[in-house]
Amino acid sequence: MLNLAKVASAELHREPFDYLVVDDVLQDDSKQGIVADFPAIEKKGSFPLSRLSYGSAFKQLTDELLGPEFARAISQKFGLDLNPYPTMITVRGWSDASDGQLHTDSKDKLITVLLYLNPEWSTNGGQLRLLRSKNVDDYVAEVSPRIGSMVIFKRCDHSWHGFRPFEGKRLSLQMNWVKSDSYRRKERVRHEISSFMKGLVGRKA
Repeated sequence: MLNLAKVASAELHREPFDYLVVDDVLQDDSKQGIVADFPAIEKKGSFPLSRLSYGSAFKQLTDELLGPEFARAISQKFGLDLNPYPTMITVRGWSDASDGQLHTDSKDKLITVLLYLNPEWSTNGGQLRLLRSKNVDDYVAEVSPRIGSMVIFKRCDHSWHGFRPFEGKRLSLQMNWVKSDSYRRKERVRHEISSFMKGLVGRKA
């Protein structure tokens, strides 16, 4: 499903931090199945795979992201040996006005991969911006969250990113290589508790 040749050929930008953008990383014949098998998420927030139900096409996608070929491609691109480091995946289906706030990601994350899975995107809000500073308008790249758009960056103290507010359906998958298993376990528990609490309230609440 993943076109790793596009990852290999994508330009690695060094300023203001190490990042690359792949415009269409998914094979065309895989897209319809991935969207059809996307988890039925009816609330805002990030959900770990362990709390979600999804079909075989979406599972194949996550298996490929977690597989050795993708890890090797990203290791080569960023000059890092990612094999010793644990991975984690979270999934989002909705956005509200509180989402998209500017941040750099946790210090326990090494590499962040964002993959967007929206069949279409025509609104002015919700495009991810990679920033020079903590200013949403001071951006070096803006990525529409259309299906197949992938952003990968090396986390650092100035890896600012975010997006202008958008409320509605916004399908995305985030994968991280993290520094320790203890952090991955802590995050999984945190997301599981959060998703459980969201299940006690209404749709997208």
